[in-house]
Amino acid sequence: MRAAGIEVVGLHGRRAADGPLAITAGPFPAALATAAVILVAVRDEQLAAALGELPAAALAPAAVVLHASGSLDPRQALDRLRDAGHPTGTFHPLVPLADPTRAAALLREGWVGVDGDPAAVRVAETLAARLGAHVLAIPADGRAAYHAAAVIASNFPTVLAALAVRLMQHAGVAPASARDAVRQLMAAAVANLASAAPHSALVGPVSRGDAQTIALHLDALAADADLLAVYVALSRAALPLAADQGVDPAALARIRALLDVSSSR
Repeated sequence: MRAAGIEVVGLHGRRAADGPLAITAGPFPAALATAAVILVAVRDEQLAAALGELPAAALAPAAVVLHASGSLDPRQALDRLRDAGHPTGTFHPLVPLADPTRAAALLREGWVGVDGDPAAVRVAETLAARLGAHVLAIPADGRAAYHAAAVIASNFPTVLAALAVRLMQHAGVAPASARDAVRQLMAAAVANLASAAPHSALVGPVSRGDAQTIALHLDALAADADLLAVYVALSRAALPLAADQGVDPAALARIRALLDVSSSR
C-alpha cells in the first residue's frame, strides 16, 4: 500500500515489531483515531472478536471498516459498527499470499472481491485500483460458493502438485526432477488458460476419448485410495469439457463406465 502511495498510519498485530514497518500490539494505538479506513485482516475464526473490539475504540468519525475474509460476514459485529456510523464491507484479495516477498507483485493485476455498504465498496474499489488490482462483486447470496471457488483455484493446485510429485516419485522419478517437471507442467497448463476457455485448453486422455489409457491409469492407482479418488473425481469433471470439445459421446460413455467401476470397488 505504501508503494502504491497509500498513507498507512499504523499496523497493529499480535506481536510488536520495530523497523520501517513498525507494528504495535496490545491496546489500540492513538494512530487508529486518524485512520479514514481500517482493514481487519485476521484468521476467520478471530474475525468476529476482532471486529467486536472496534466499536469501543476511538475511531475517526465515519471511518470505513473493511475486513479481508472471503467466507465470513459476521453480521452482529458489523451491525454494531454501522450503528456507530462506520460503513463496513469486504476487501478480499483473491491472491495466494504464501510468500510475503511476492505479495505486492501478485496483488498487481490480481483480483479483489468486494461487498458491503456503498461507501465501503467505493473505498474498497479505490484501494484495489491504487494497488493495480481488478475488483469483482461478491454475490450477496453466494458468498460460500464464491469462496469455495477461490479455494479450488488457489489451494487445490498445490495439493494436486503434491500428489503428482508423489506419484512420479513412486514411479521411480528422482524427487528433484519430479518437483521441477510437475511445476513446469502445471505452469504451462495455467498459461494455456490465458488465451483459451477451460474446455478449449483441456488436453489429455479424457479430451481424446482415450478409455484405454484411462484404464491403465486406474490400474496403476488402485493401491492408493486418495490418489485414485482424486483422479476419478477430476476425470468425471473433465467429461463435460471434453463433450464441449466435440469428443465422441460413445467414447466418453466408455470412460464414465470405467470411472464408475473404479469408484465402486
